Amino acid sequence: MSHVVQLEDIHKTYESGEVPVLAVRGVTLTITGGEFVAIMGASGSGKSTLMNLLGCLDRPTRGRYLLGGTDVSNLDRNELADLRNQKLGFIFQGFNLLSRTTALENVELPMLYGRRHFSTREIRERARQSLDIVGLSNRADHFPSQLSGGQQQRVAIARALINEPQILLADEPTGNLDSKTSVEIMGVFQKLNAQGITIVMVTHELDIAHYCKRNLIMRDGRLVSDTPVVDRLVATEQMQRIVTAETDAKLIA
Repeated sequence: MSHVVQLEDIHKTYESGEVPVLAVRGVTLTITGGEFVAIMGASGSGKSTLMNLLGCLDRPTRGRYLLGGTDVSNLDRNELADLRNQKLGFIFQGFNLLSRTTALENVELPMLYGRRHFSTREIRERARQSLDIVGLSNRADHFPSQLSGGQQQRVAIARALINEPQILLADEPTGNLDSKTSVEIMGVFQKLNAQGITIVMVTHELDIAHYCKRNLIMRDGRLVSDTPVVDRLVATEQMQRIVTAETDAKLIA
């Protein structure tokens, strides 16, 4: 598999006030196509800054970043926007759905804002396919207020998938969800990853990180640990345990 992400001695310093903030310090990292990576760390560890750099939402102060073989440091603002739209899919903790827009229309948005032009029919068909992938084709005409938190996050994942990105970047995607719904969402991610999609996820929850294949730990702006997940959790198995426990509890009651 080819390298999707290559970071070479990446630094990010914020000059906010008298004392510079060294948010990321000397991170070198390679992520290969088809990996499922969790980035972990305490508040202020640099994990969110690293995610912003990976997503081309911020530029490194020093170092080299290759995304799908493209050196992003040489791109201007418009070129970076095109790169984000074509190669990256973003999923956020707060879903970021438009409240007066249906699930289908929310999913269509990245195709509408890109420089490439598609017919209305093609956009609609791709959006329906994306919703089908996350199991929400029967909720296409529902508004976000008519959907549960887990369903809203599925819409957000479908939206991230519509441009067939090289990599999905998920920032605390289960942060607003209860435990059972979190397992459901991790099941969606595991299904997508099994299909070959590369996923990088920021999380502060150790159990969520165990659904991934590789865990990175940031501390004080540095990458201090990079290990494969040995006892990986499988969402379908965990969900079955939850359902069985709920059934047993009802029988006892």
